[in-house]
Amino acid sequence: MPRITMLNRPIMTTSEAARQLRIPAPTLRHWLEGGVRGGRRYQPILRPSATGDTTMTWGEIVEARYLRAYRSRVPMQRLRPFIDELRQTFQVPYPLAHFRPFIDANRRLVLNLQERTDLPDALWLVFEGRHGQAVLNPLVQAEFLDRVEFATGDDDEAVAIVPMGSDSPVRIDPRIKSGAATVSGVRTEAIVERLNAGQTLADIATEFSLTERAVRAAVSYEFDVA
Repeated sequence: MPRITMLNRPIMTTSEAARQLRIPAPTLRHWLEGGVRGGRRYQPILRPSATGDTTMTWGEIVEARYLRAYRSRVPMQRLRPFIDELRQTFQVPYPLAHFRPFIDANRRLVLNLQERTDLPDALWLVFEGRHGQAVLNPLVQAEFLDRVEFATGDDDEAVAIVPMGSDSPVRIDPRIKSGAATVSGVRTEAIVERLNAGQTLADIATEFSLTERAVRAAVSYEFDVA
């Protein structure tokens, strides 16, 4: 029986995940469940097959964050064979939500998988450097690895998303507030509700025992999502 991990835990609806990840909801649903477009049926990218379940697991949310970096480049369906190969190779259901494919020792393997699955260059996770070494795609580093925190040790699973970057206190953590974005455990949307009701940043900071910097970060995140 597969080991139950945080990645398997259902976290939020597709609509809410789309809002948190800043991905159009129809796009995220298509990645998750596939569907028909232009008379052609497409298979899911994030799931091995469609399930009809509109609740996303933490692993699916993290992998959607990965796909988001490539969204405007080439048809995302071209990623499906590569992700399937990663699942088989690393024997995990959410390979992109593990740090394993990104570490130095595995990059040559990932490079070979990209070539074997005929992955377009624009979607590559790893490139071959000038001296033959396998190096990470800078886009992956900036838009994914710099915005996802991984556990250390054997599990190496994604444990949180920092959507505004590591310098911001805004976090998406499946263990806190059902995965909603928070600052110091306070939902960012709750902070904006207070702001819209006419409270000042200082008043909000006092109410939630936050710094004004944290309040500003929450507001910035929510307005950016909107």
